[in-house]
Amino acid sequence: MKKIFIADTTLCRENGSFSFKERIEIARQLERLNVDTIELPEIKNQKTDVLLVRTVSSFVKHAVLSVCAGITRQSVEDAAAALSAAANPRIRIELPVSPVGMEYSCHKKPPKMLDSIREIISYAKEKCNSVEFCAVDATRAEPDFLNEAIRIAGEAGATSVSICDSAARMLPDDFAAFIEKIVNTTSLSVGVRCDNRNGLASAQAILAVKAGVCEVKTAIGGNTVDLTSFADMVKNCGNDYGFSSDIRCTELHRITKQIEWIRDNSGHDNKAAAPASAAADSLLLDGNDTLENVLAAVNTLGYDLSEEDSRRVYEEFLRVAAKKRVGAKELDAIVASTALQVPAAYKLESYVINNGNIISSSAQITLSHDGKSHQGICIGDGPIDAAFRAIEQIIGCHYELDDFQIQSVTEGKEAVGSALVKLRFGGKLYSGNGISTDIIGASIRAYLGAVNKIVYEEAQS
Repeated sequence: MKKIFIADTTLCRENGSFSFKERIEIARQLERLNVDTIELPEIKNQKTDVLLVRTVSSFVKHAVLSVCAGITRQSVEDAAAALSAAANPRIRIELPVSPVGMEYSCHKKPPKMLDSIREIISYAKEKCNSVEFCAVDATRAEPDFLNEAIRIAGEAGATSVSICDSAARMLPDDFAAFIEKIVNTTSLSVGVRCDNRNGLASAQAILAVKAGVCEVKTAIGGNTVDLTSFADMVKNCGNDYGFSSDIRCTELHRITKQIEWIRDNSGHDNKAAAPASAAADSLLLDGNDTLENVLAAVNTLGYDLSEEDSRRVYEEFLRVAAKKRVGAKELDAIVASTALQVPAAYKLESYVINNGNIISSSAQITLSHDGKSHQGICIGDGPIDAAFRAIEQIIGCHYELDDFQIQSVTEGKEAVGSALVKLRFGGKLYSGNGISTDIIGASIRAYLGAVNKIVYEEAQS
């Protein structure tokens, strides 16, 4: 079975730009979807763009991160610097190979363009092991020049080449024949990017796969191969034609709808996480819901559970659902209390909180770890923030606080409070639940519950 590699270009869209938070959320969802490559545009702003790539690198551990570099050495250096922390980095060199493209985009004649291809790819290879050459507007290039450009790119160190039908000038069968000639004359891995202005991009791409192509560039929205329709095509036709992809088809439509919402509302005042939040707010389950329905709801909340944890969560869900309908908050609490239950690496010994309207909030936390007591003292923006900071001080690591909820379990003066903490680390969500008549104590226990899950999973990897 031949594997088709999927390179998603959603974050490279030309019309408008996503906010920093929107781009992070889209990259996070694409990693969950299991795309093979996440493509990012050229570094334009040294501060924000480099920070974006490094932030994405912190949780994208399976997909290749591909950053475009221009025709200058500085652009290659910027791309390499941004990718310094990526698990699977790639530098992408996109250059026109048609006469009109070379003349108007780069102001170069064919011989000079070949020199530039050799020079810039050689330099990119010095900075990164994986280098992709994108032959832009390849279907309007002179055949001999295109073959020479690909040959020189390979000699210079390119590990793959992408053929771009930027003008959408070929019908699918002609494009497949065009691609087959290239596949038969190069040892490089060949990919395609097809323009969808005629509505034929997916047909071009799938016929190119039959002709020997290994990678297809897709996007959610935009004027190229649509990720959802192409992945569905691979799933439905793959067995008969001997190809497949690693896309998680069970989550495909849910995740792409979330990204579409972000795309369509980019630049508005709405938060990027709104589709997930909206889905969570409307979530309501009962005892008639199947395991598949419950796990889909759990995924909507952002969790990625193992098979064993999925079974435990469903069993607890059925117990709760026998008495009442289950919404997002109840499902969060079920996951927090039943999934990934681990030995407590850090245990709470004591805590002292100082708080008032004329003093800064401070927390003194004592935790036991490996038989020893460790103390942290911190000032924070409120007693709970101070407590969380003191725990981080002891552990020596900062975790992203994804969500924090407090609610009353019982009524009256001695009401029991429940705290839910969600921490995000390495692209995954970990939750902890704490219950106490002291809501600060419940919050500390919830935070430690999530931390212990992270520590345990890190130790197992």
